[in-house]
Amino acid sequence: MSRYRLYPTQQQETLLLTACGHARYVWNLALEQKNMWRRDRPHTPNYMEQARQLTEARRENPWLAEGSVTVQQQALRDHDQAWRNFFNGTHDRPTWRKRGQHEGFRIVGREAARLRRDNGRWSAVNIPKVGWVRFKRSRDLPEAKSYRVTRDRSGRWHIALAAIPAPIPAPGTGEVVGVDRGVKVAVALSTGELSSPAGLRQKESGRLRHLQRRLARAQKGSSRRARIKGQVARLRAREADRRKDWAEKTSTDLARRFDVIRVEDLKVKGMTRSARGTIAKPGRNVRQKAGLNRGILAAGWGLMVTRLEHKAPRRVEKVNPAYTSQTCNACGHCAPENRKSQAVFRCVACKHQDHADVNAARNIAAGHAVTARGDRAKPARSTKREPQRKRLPTVA
Repeated sequence: MSRYRLYPTQQQETLLLTACGHARYVWNLALEQKNMWRRDRPHTPNYMEQARQLTEARRENPWLAEGSVTVQQQALRDHDQAWRNFFNGTHDRPTWRKRGQHEGFRIVGREAARLRRDNGRWSAVNIPKVGWVRFKRSRDLPEAKSYRVTRDRSGRWHIALAAIPAPIPAPGTGEVVGVDRGVKVAVALSTGELSSPAGLRQKESGRLRHLQRRLARAQKGSSRRARIKGQVARLRAREADRRKDWAEKTSTDLARRFDVIRVEDLKVKGMTRSARGTIAKPGRNVRQKAGLNRGILAAGWGLMVTRLEHKAPRRVEKVNPAYTSQTCNACGHCAPENRKSQAVFRCVACKHQDHADVNAARNIAAGHAVTARGDRAKPARSTKREPQRKRLPTVA
């Protein structure tokens, strides 16, 4: 995707929000039909049947017919693809789309090719039922057959052209790098480099806490609450932009410098799951776990590795992270006592000392982790395990 910032006028923004409402309305109707399925009922309508029903609905409802048929049909196609992804096991179950959270629509076909270049900095796109909307051309425009228009919670509009960029070629030096991910230091490389996203500054963090306290006291549904909510969203968007910028620059730098990039095989989604539990079985250390979850998400673990896999396909290898932070890279001794603190690693066997995250990154670069018995990873059978008596075959 190549994304650009849209700058619609006030009148165009009203028309864009109307198109988003039509797409959201069609999506929710199609989802309601899918959720009505039961084992004792016939099959729910597929995309072709829903498209026929959309034509009838546009004929009976003038307010729906005033919108773009392309926007509404693509909402049905997106809904159909979402269910296909769910049944293939690659995505979660489709959910309802809400106003203020899911604002966007997709344009395909001939209408997606209506782009023009105004000058050296600005371009414009002709959106159906809206007209020519300007956007800032921060990079060259790729050849795309569709695009998606979205509005984030801070009120910014973007256009994303559906074009897959070419991967970054390998340098051909044969160098291998290990990447260790952490909370205090987001990324530590086996070369000794440390990097983390910028995040919010101290003054911005203080303002965010102040706004959150005001938001908690504001009455629900009031204009004051909506105004404060927008201010909080703008600060959150600024933090997310800095995290995305860091992930893009870091992943591009690694893809250009190294032939093989080895990272920890971490299940970020499971690691950031809430520890709240249920009423019958409440969780423990919920607040501490919530703070850890926020730290992991702020470090951009998943985003950085995802962008690495996009830019350097088949060059990213995932290594079992077990005991990489407790194993000495110099002598191979594994003990919990080696990790003196979050940042200090001092081997109790050979007295080797290094930054703890850098030591773990060098273990990852070597492509090995250790098992619970202290062996190198993935042997056919542990060499430290006692011989087992062979079992005689059972005679039928």
